[in-house]
Parts: sequence; C-alpha cells; structure tokens
Amino acid sequence: MLNKIRPALGRVLTPIGQAVARTGVSPNAITVIGTVGVAAGALVLFPRGEFFWGTLVITAFVLFDMLDGAVARVTGKISKFGAFLDSTMDRVADAAIFAGLMIGLYRDGQEPLAGVALYCLVAGVVVSYAKARAEGLGYTCDVGIAERAERLIVALVAAGFDGLGVPFILAVALWALAVLSTVTVGQRFATVYVQARDDSPAAAGAKKGNGAAKTPEPRP
Repeated sequence: MLNKIRPALGRVLTPIGQAVARTGVSPNAITVIGTVGVAAGALVLFPRGEFFWGTLVITAFVLFDMLDGAVARVTGKISKFGAFLDSTMDRVADAAIFAGLMIGLYRDGQEPLAGVALYCLVAGVVVSYAKARAEGLGYTCDVGIAERAERLIVALVAAGFDGLGVPFILAVALWALAVLSTVTVGQRFATVYVQARDDSPAAAGAKKGNGAAKTPEPRP
C-alpha cells in the first residue's frame, strides 16, 4: 500500500543521497550499516524491555538504510548484487525486530503475546518469500494489505508507545499484524493461483480452441 508513495519519497531522498554520496560511502555499505544498527537496537534493547529506546535506535537506522537506493541512483552504482543484498538484509532486519520483541515479551512474562510476535515473524517471512518465488516463476505478485513497510510502521509505533507506558497498544498491534499478515499471504496465494491456472496447458488449449472456432473459413 505504501509503495504508492515511493516516487515522492525518492524525490525527497535524492538531495540527501547526493550529500551522502560525496562522503564516498557506497550503497552496499549503507545497506549493511543500516541492518547492523537495526539488529543491534532490536536484539540488545528490546529483550531488556527498553521498547521506547529500542524503537528510536531502530527507526534511526531504518531511515539511514533508506538512503542506499538514493545513493545508488546518484552515483550510478545500481547493480543486481545491490538489489539482492538489500532484499536479504531487509529480511534480517525484520527477523531481528520481531525476535527482539518476542524475547522481551517472554522475559516480561507475556508468553502468549511472545508467541504472537513469533507468528508475525514467520508470517512476514512467508509474505516476502511468496512474492520472491512468484516473481522468480514469472508471475506478478504486487498485492497485499500488509507489506513490509506497513508491518514495520505498525510494530515500531506500537512498541514505542508501549515503552512510554500506553497499555495494550502492543498487544493490539501484534494481533492485528498477525491477522493482516495472514490475509496478505492468502492474497498472494490467490493472485498466483489465478495466473498459474490461466497458464496451465488445459487453459491454453481452451483459449486456442475458442480462437480457432471463431476463425472464419476461407471462401472458395
């Protein structure tokens, strides 16, 4: 859903990317630094129950990580490996965030909610993998009510307010994410199923047969 604002966000980040590019930092280095910072904030602060400060650290490095694409564009260093690295590091960062929440909740005695956080972690991986696998097979899979950006915003906003003492907000957010992630997986399965069904030999044969039936016979 938030992918629709990417063009506008790119225009905002381009001047910042130009400034960062002048420092000589490569896009791949930005990707790795951002991921390491997110993982450190999530796996060091969240397990200690420091949800507010953990959210601040994670948000800072998430924003920093968003500059890799802008720097790549202004320096002309766009590469397939860079895209691969960025996607892989995104999965690492997501896993660290929800793993940190899970450990922090478990240590706080909230075992059921820790289980929900674990479910959100697994569901998020499945959401991302379903799209990657579909695109690898030649299908389009740009659907889903809860893509990565939405999941991160909901989780981090809720964790930050929970760290400030707002009751129940993290529980509501994690349960909502669990439901929305499940719906997103279903949406992607349904989208790919329709495309695969239309590509099946039987469907292709039926289309060919219908086309042949409509072709007028040549007159003598």
